This record gives sequence, C-alpha cells and structure tokens, in this order.
Amino acid sequence: MGLDDKIEGSNGSCEEESRVSCPESSLPDVSNSTKVLKFGSASAKFKRMTEEKAEVSRSVNSSSSHNFRERISVVFSRKIEWGCLMKMGKEWLRNPFNMALFLWIFVVAVSGAILFMVMTGMLNSVLTKKSQRDVWFEVNNQILNALFTLMCLYQHPKRIYHLVLLCRWKEDDVTTLRKIYCEKGTYKPNEWNHMMVVVLLLHLNCFAQYGLCGLNLGYRRSERPAIGVAICISVAIAAPAVAGLYTILSPLGKDYDPQGDEENQVEVGEEGSVNNRKLSLERRYSFASTDVSNPEWSGGVLDIWEDISLAYLSLFCPFCVFGWNMERIGFGNMYVHIATFILFCLAPFFIFNLAAINIDNEMIREGLGYTGIVLCLFGLLYGGFWRIQMRKRFKLPSYNFCCGKPAIADCTLWLFCCWCSLAQEVRTANSYEIVEDKFCKRREEESKIGEVLVPPLPREDGVLDPSYSPEKMTTTMASSSLSPSRPLGDKNDEALSPPSPPFIHREAS
Repeated sequence: MGLDDKIEGSNGSCEEESRVSCPESSLPDVSNSTKVLKFGSASAKFKRMTEEKAEVSRSVNSSSSHNFRERISVVFSRKIEWGCLMKMGKEWLRNPFNMALFLWIFVVAVSGAILFMVMTGMLNSVLTKKSQRDVWFEVNNQILNALFTLMCLYQHPKRIYHLVLLCRWKEDDVTTLRKIYCEKGTYKPNEWNHMMVVVLLLHLNCFAQYGLCGLNLGYRRSERPAIGVAICISVAIAAPAVAGLYTILSPLGKDYDPQGDEENQVEVGEEGSVNNRKLSLERRYSFASTDVSNPEWSGGVLDIWEDISLAYLSLFCPFCVFGWNMERIGFGNMYVHIATFILFCLAPFFIFNLAAINIDNEMIREGLGYTGIVLCLFGLLYGGFWRIQMRKRFKLPSYNFCCGKPAIADCTLWLFCCWCSLAQEVRTANSYEIVEDKFCKRREEESKIGEVLVPPLPREDGVLDPSYSPEKMTTTMASSSLSPSRPLGDKNDEALSPPSPPFIHREAS
C-alpha cells in the first residue's frame, strides 16, 4: 500500500466520521418542506376547484323570485296592515307542514317555559319536594330533546341532498340551491363558497343534536356529564344561529343588480341555454295538441287491485314506491322523499320511547310511549301533503267529503287508506305523460287510435308480406272486377280462379 492509498483511506474514514458525528440540526428539514408543498398543492387544488365552481355558477342564468321576506316587508313598509297579516297567516296555516311546525313550536315553548321555571325555582311553591322537581325537570328535558332530535332527523336528508348538489354543482343544481339560499334566487359572487359554509354549519347543528340526544338517553341525570351536555347544547344552538346570520350578512342575503349579474355571466353557457330553451319550446309545442285539459284519477281510491303488481308494491314497499313516484312527477329527489317519509313514520316511536326510559314516573312513561305511536300515525300526513301538491299542479279533481275541504280530504285519505291512495296516484301518473308540469296523452294511445281509424297500406309500414307478389295483386284485382256482386270474404271461395284470356290485355311486342 502506498502513501496515496493511505491518504485516500484516511480521507474516506474522516468523511464517514463526519457523517456520523454531524448533528441532525445542520441537515435541511425535508419533512417540513414536503408538508409545505402538500399544503400549497392542496390550496392550489381548492382554488382551482372554486374557480371552476364560480365559472359554472356564472354560466347559469338568474331567475328572480319573490320570497316570504319581501311579502313581510311590504306588509310592514309603512304601517302594520293587520288584515293583510291575518290573511297571510291563514294562508300559511293551510299548509299541513306549517300546521305541524306551529304545533311543534307551541309544544317546545310550553316545555321550555316549564323547564325554565323549574330551574329558576319559580315553581317551588307548587312543587315542594325535590323529587317532584327532578321529575318535572327530566320529563320536560326529555320532551325537548325528543322534539329537537326529530326536527334534525326530518331536516337532515334535505341537508345531505344539498351537500350532494354542492359537490356535483351542475346547472340544475345551481338553480335549485339559489332558490333556497340566495336572496331572490339570483346569482351572487362566490355563491358556492358561501353556500358550502351555510350547509356545513347546518350539518354541524344536526350532529351536535345527535350527540346531545345520546347523552340524554344514555345517562341518567345524576350520571350525565355536564361538560359534554354544555358543549353539545352550545354547538346545537350556535350553529344554526351563525348559519342564519351568515346567510343574511354574506353576499347570499344581499340584493345585487340583476342586469349586472347577467353581464357577469360567462358567454360560454349562452349557446347551451339558448339550445335548451329551443328544445323546451319545441317539446312544448310538439305536445301542445296532446295536453289533457281535464285529467282524471285513474280509478277510484279503493280500486287498489286494478293493477296486481302495483298493489303488492304499495302494500309491502310503500316508502320506495312513494319516493319513486314523487321524483317521476317532478317533486324532488327520490332518496330524500324515502328517507324523510321513513323518519316521519318511524322516528317518533323510537325517540319518545327511548326518552321515557330515564323517567321514573310510570304514567308519564306510558304517555310518552303513546305519544310516539300517535306521531308515527300522523307521519302519514307527509303523503297527504304531496297528494295536495300533485292535485293542484296537474289540476286533478278533488274529493270534498270532509267539510268541503279538498286538502283535508287528501290528508284523510292518506291517514286512513294510505296504500289505496298511493296506488291511485301511481296509476294516474302511469296513464299520462308529464310534459312541462302538465298531463299529456301517451303516444302509444294516439298511435293505437290512428291504427284503428286509418289502417296502413300493405307496404306503408315498411314490412313486406312474404306471400305478396305482383301476379297475386293482378289476379285479385281482376277477380274483384269480374264479380262485383260477390260479397267479400265468402266462405265458399276456397281459391281464386284465374281470369279468362280475353280479359288479359297485352301490349304489342
């Protein structure tokens, strides 16, 4: 080994020692840089996604609509018009959903007032014993918990559907969400971002209420964690309040110039919208002659066995059939209707019976159980409400056997004969075609009528009879000219005889 080799060996050993002895702080932090890169790429993706959503929203034309807040502002613009306000209140209460909401608000107000008075000691003179106060506190607490949980359960399918529409964000989705979250249903700057914030806050409200419900049902009052209850109550109350304020104070609740909004829309979607309008107009005029001016229900309410397969589907799978029929006639998403209808008919039973577990009073416990059963039965009014909407939109005849009120009659039909009512609605939708929110005759029926009135010629339908030949046609015409007095289709004519030679005229060759 030479001197050079020794020097190289010593240098190599020195380099290895320096690598080992080198502290980690002197090395560059690769992990931090990768995290920054990942965060930067995620923010860039989110920014690009929001730009794409904004481009889609600008390409959708705005359609202004008057909402309930405008009507209230008109009533209170100068002075309170009590007559107009009473009229609006009566119209509002005629809606079955609003009647149920009013009843819900009334029960919540009564239970909340009793709970407040028990907590503050205002009922100590009436409820002298602490055990009595504890029972009243727990009963009203469980009632409020059940009512707010039911409301979240009823609203959550719609909120999930709105989140799906936000993630998908197509032209129809933009229009649907604008009508719900935007002032006057018009275009707003960065509306996708603001709608996403509101929808996520509403979801947070539902999950906080579910957590509070789990604490109230899973623990007795003495064992219930106070911190968990306080957090859930705070989030459940704050989330919808912040969502409402955000909707009002953000661009969603502000009124923009519709002309300016139309100028901001991208010209890329103009051709598509024009084409869509043309197609809708062509479709409308093509079916203009087939519109049914006075549509009828297909059969009576009790004619459920008119269609056997439909009858069994209505009996054993009413929720799915109802949701499918509602989406088919243009009343919203099928899955939202199915989930909401199931919750209306099943959730009160479980919620109220679970709420009665932690109550020591036997009579109150049975009362809550029966209340849940009654609310489950009244959940069938969900079908009655949509039957009213179907009858009004398609101008179907009404039943007036309940005090001459068609709406009450529709709800009664669903309350006492839900399967028969559902089968009648599905049969009626099957017997028509739905075009532009109108019932039209089906093309199959028109074609059958045309076939009966004007039968096609032998080759008009495009199908050639294999037994057809020119010689047979000539023979048939000649025989019919020879014997005009013979009735057609005579049974004695087994075969047609050929004409005699003098009747055959040939051209000179």
